[in-house]
Amino acid sequence: MTSHTQAAITPPGPNNGSPETPESLPSYDKATGEIIGYSPMTSVEALEEIIAKAREAQRLWAKTPVKKRAAMIRKMTREIVRQCDTLTVTIARDNGKTRVDALVAEVLSATLAAPYYARNAKRFLKDRFVMPGSIVLANKVSKIVRVPFGVVGVISPWNYPFSIPFSEVIMALLAGNTVVLKTASETQMIGLALKNIVESVGLPPHVFNFVNMKGRVAGDAFLEGGVDKLFFTGSVPVGKYLMKKATETLTPVSLELGGNDAMIVCPDADQDRAAAGAVWGGFQNAGQSCGGVERIYVHKDVYDGFLARLKERTERLQVGYGCDFTTDIGVMTTARQVETVNDHVNDALQKGAKIAAQGKMLTTAGDSLNNRLVPMVLTHVTHEMKIMREETFGPVVGVMKVETIDEAITLANDSNLGLTGSVWSKNRKQASLIARQIQAGAVTINDHLVSHGLAETPWGGFKQSSIGRTHGRIGFDEMTEPQVIVSDIMPFVKKDLWWHPHSRGLYNGLKGVLEGMYGERTGDRVKGVLKLLSILPKMFFR
Repeated sequence: MTSHTQAAITPPGPNNGSPETPESLPSYDKATGEIIGYSPMTSVEALEEIIAKAREAQRLWAKTPVKKRAAMIRKMTREIVRQCDTLTVTIARDNGKTRVDALVAEVLSATLAAPYYARNAKRFLKDRFVMPGSIVLANKVSKIVRVPFGVVGVISPWNYPFSIPFSEVIMALLAGNTVVLKTASETQMIGLALKNIVESVGLPPHVFNFVNMKGRVAGDAFLEGGVDKLFFTGSVPVGKYLMKKATETLTPVSLELGGNDAMIVCPDADQDRAAAGAVWGGFQNAGQSCGGVERIYVHKDVYDGFLARLKERTERLQVGYGCDFTTDIGVMTTARQVETVNDHVNDALQKGAKIAAQGKMLTTAGDSLNNRLVPMVLTHVTHEMKIMREETFGPVVGVMKVETIDEAITLANDSNLGLTGSVWSKNRKQASLIARQIQAGAVTINDHLVSHGLAETPWGGFKQSSIGRTHGRIGFDEMTEPQVIVSDIMPFVKKDLWWHPHSRGLYNGLKGVLEGMYGERTGDRVKGVLKLLSILPKMFFR
């Protein structure tokens, strides 16, 4: 196994050589604590100027043909592929996840998304004609056009620091917006790597703008600085604050705020696949996935068999340095999140939960790693415990036995969050019926945590998990405002019937529209049509 101190797996991050100054902050390898680079800080005053320049640049960028914008996005795809190995190492070091996680959930996800949006942008932005709703006003022809917001602000998280902001950035650019991106302070080297890729394709000045600000000031600074829409991924409390703040200027916001996601195992489930899926969905990225498995409800008929399989797979997992290819689970990204997970586990154990299975530390890593937690399966859990009520955001799953699937559905919905969920059954029709009853924005059957990697599927949740959507056609539409343009196709008509001057005869003639279309008897409808015809000449005279 490769040592985590070997230079071959520690390529320098962007601006790695710059010393720490009041204008820059260091980034650390999350496992070893080694400084891997520095990132310049952006002041609030500088952000205001950046937004102003982005607004000027947007006027020209919006006029750039979609085909040309799409060509630039495709170039980004090729650049990501070219830098693949460097990116996975940077992500593994700056975030703590494994290189396989970095490749699949970050790099591959981004490279699949870029060509999808580039290929479909023109269709998504195409004017859409609306069929007349009534023959009475059939001369009024409407079309819906999509108008970019202007300057889009993106504040992205540390758990998926490359793939989440990348998709939002490219959608915004393709839609004709300019972008101001702030990536998480904890993962600045990844943010700078993304910045370099986006800027490598020759975008006009100020179309894409990267800033580094402390999270506690960024939201206020973006909204007060005048972004036209804000996309934020993070915690529920911060999302609520930003939504309240945005009411001061009625700035539209899109919020993705987390989940406490449920997995339902039906009596006819493939237990081996379900157990393997629970390990992936619950422990991938050290459990730091807002759409990952946190709660598992298993039908009593298969509980023992499923739990045995889950225990076996969990105990084989090896926690270590993310850059080592034999590592299954990397380290947590922040010490603060380690404290949260430990608090949830201790709360559960004090209230009667039992540890059914744990992963293990790689012997070569030992106690030298920071922020390390082994994956853990808890049983005898209840909804009185934090582990089942709150977002734990770590490598821990709670497993409950249920008498019926209806009970599982009720428990799955017993949460103020509803981002994702999953149903495991060989009967896809029955599984789909169960999925429809789960209060979550994305529900998968016989899989979990995959929909975020599907560029065509919208991402977002119910209840306090989300406001708005990203990804797919629905998410792309969030980058524009709908505008309706109505044209009269009878330009030779001097005026509409209801224009001035008014009279009793005009009233009776217009009332004839109602009688002619909806009168109870044939005679009434005929009289109504005649009344309407009596005033039609009014349209052709001044």
